[in-house]
Formats: sequence, C-alpha cells, structure tokens
Amino acid sequence: MFLNALGHYIPQERVHNDYFLELNGLTSDWITQRTGITTRSKANDDESLHTMAARAVENAIHHLPYGLDQVDLIVAASYTPEDTVGTLAHVIQREFKIENAKAIYVSSACSSFVNALEIVEGYMAMGKAKRALIVCGDHNWAYSHPEDPMSGHLWGDAAVACFLSNESQKENEPEILQVFTRGLGHIGKGPQGVYMRPEEGIIMPDGRDVFMNATKFMCEALNHITSNEGMTVNILDYLITHQANKRIVANVAHHLNIPLERFLNNIDKYGNTGSASAITVLSEEQSRFNKGEHVGVTVFGGGYSSGGFLIRF
Repeated sequence: MFLNALGHYIPQERVHNDYFLELNGLTSDWITQRTGITTRSKANDDESLHTMAARAVENAIHHLPYGLDQVDLIVAASYTPEDTVGTLAHVIQREFKIENAKAIYVSSACSSFVNALEIVEGYMAMGKAKRALIVCGDHNWAYSHPEDPMSGHLWGDAAVACFLSNESQKENEPEILQVFTRGLGHIGKGPQGVYMRPEEGIIMPDGRDVFMNATKFMCEALNHITSNEGMTVNILDYLITHQANKRIVANVAHHLNIPLERFLNNIDKYGNTGSASAITVLSEEQSRFNKGEHVGVTVFGGGYSSGGFLIRF
C-alpha cells in the first residue's frame, strides 16, 4: 500500500497540569514526572469528533494527487463515537460527497487506526478497493473525568486523515510494507484494564497492568513487522509509539536497546489523544523523513489489543 496524503487536526485549546490540582490533588510536577505531559489538547464546545475529523480530511486533501470521487473505501476508527448509527465514516462520506465508497466504522481502543489500516489492506488484497480514506480520532474530553486521580489528567483530543492506494500515485510516495494487529483480551486485566461505559466514561483502574503490557506488546509488534521484512528493529531510522505515557516510551526504548532520541513524541503538548496519537506524530513529522528511511509505528489499546506498521519513505 502507498500513503498518498496525511493530515491531522488538533484543537487549539491547551489545558495545563495546574488545572488538576484542585480537582484531584495532583501537582504539575508529579504529572509531568509520571506521564511526560505538560499540557493536553481539548476540543472547544462547538467541536466534536466529527468536526475534528473533517478538519483533518481538509488538511490532508491539499496533498492528494487525485479527486475525492475516486475514493472507494472509507474506514473510520475511534473509541469515542459521537453517534454509533450515523457513524463517523458516513458523516465524512456525506460531508465530502464521496459517493462511490463503502463506509465502515471500527474500534479497538487505541489500536483502532492500525486495525483500520489492516482492513484497508485486506480490501485492496481482495481487489475490492483501490483508493481508501482512514479517518481516525478521539474526543476524550467528552468521556473523561478530570477529577479522577488515576487517569483524568491523561486525555487529549485530536483527529487524523490518511489516504491510501494499492498502487503508487506520484513519485517518491511512502510505502507501507507491513501491517500487524492482534487481540489481547485474554492478557492481564484485559477488558478491565481500561474501559469506557455509558454510565462511567473512561476509566483506567490498573495503570501498572497497562504499563507492563503496553511495553511488552509494543516491542513485540515492532519485532514482528521488521522481522517479516528481513530487518531488525535497531535499523529503523525513527520509531513512534502510542502516546499514552512518556515513561512507557522510555521503557520500550530500554527493552529494545535503542536510543530514546530515535523515538518521536508529542504527548508533552497534547496528552494521550487515543487512537489518533501515534499517527498525529507521523503527520506532524512528515517533513523530517528522507527518501529510503524506515519508520516503525507501534500501538497498544485498552481491552487489550496491539499492532504496528512499517513505512519506507
């Protein structure tokens, strides 16, 4: 698969760590030391998952080498739906008049983008799609509880849009070489590790279980996608993990024996933006990557689930 265009949207509002002191007693220094977060993005009252995703699509189409009418598959990925019937995929289809596309919604917590990517890969392999759009984002502030000392200070809002094709559309397009996902509901706390229920919102009862399993399975995903290409992880030029906690990133770097400088992050500015988090890093850093470089992206989601993909620029 080839990456034709990539765009993101991050709300302008930032909530500083100081906001949480009166709510849950956590100091700014404690939050920064434990998570790496200083501020987090927050959608305005007139913004939603749907509006953020639409803005991401608008930012991506400036670089698209074909018309939106040629898109034949839309896959939306999120765990914070605004509507579970008129899904994000259908809203984007209508707003951008993408009339000849299948529209699908998928959710696997913070792994959702990679699962969407694998669905696109499958449709293209079956010859049922040639040009696809993935829209992915999370409106965490609509579901989170800032007063919760376990996880209320973690969440941010963001969205990304990614256009893909089964054949290269222009010179020097990035190519996605490997995609890998796995369900891990049977591991550790599984569905009780992180959950979001209508009456409770987003809850993370056991951060340590999430931390340990996220480290283990993000490392395994990176090893899988590189070994399938006859490569090793340490030859990757850059690595991007799910932006859940900067200490998890450091732990992944330690376990893989790779310098932390090769890991790209934005959690300090935006917090944990959910299923869009790793891909917003990729989108923000597009100009950094040079021809021939390899980037490994790895994610872990509550529930649990994990995955990754390998890009050659």
